[in-house]
Amino acid sequence: MTIDYAILGLLSWKPLTGYDVKRVMQDSPFLYWSGNNNQIYKALVKLLENGFVTNEVQYQESAPNKKIYSITESGLSELIRWVTSEEPEIPEYKKAFLIQLSWAGGLEPEKIDELLAKYEKAMTQQLAMRKEEKRREKNFPNRSEQEHFVWEMIYDNFIQTCEAELRWIQQFREGLEHYKKGEQT
Repeated sequence: MTIDYAILGLLSWKPLTGYDVKRVMQDSPFLYWSGNNNQIYKALVKLLENGFVTNEVQYQESAPNKKIYSITESGLSELIRWVTSEEPEIPEYKKAFLIQLSWAGGLEPEKIDELLAKYEKAMTQQLAMRKEEKRREKNFPNRSEQEHFVWEMIYDNFIQTCEAELRWIQQFREGLEHYKKGEQT
């Protein structure tokens, strides 16, 4: 995915400033972009040059002027083309915690359990945050019932992932009990 399509998607929801685009991307669990503001503004300029967006300057007396970007019909067509033509990417399962854990096998079981406790705390916080975002419908496009359903299901994916991680932690702890007692399986 390129940042261009994420921006087009956001602008299909509603007109936004570059700052608003960055804020929504930072707050979203799945519209992630590790780039900086400069990349967003460069992408907006490129989209403008390609005729996929327009911008309107909103003058403000006590603050800097704002450029508000809107998607064009051409931009909407390009977004739809991309959505319907791209093969879905297989999720990446690169979890730094698993790398950390993979080298913890030589530690005392209690130390491994401490690592699990830290991960469990982080996952519990993530779960609570995603549930609250879903409850508040944070950053949900408010256009149609079907779109609302799609966004609910996206949040459910994150919630179920967190719940699965918490179940896995419990299974890990149950297996670790054998080693705490000095047993070998």
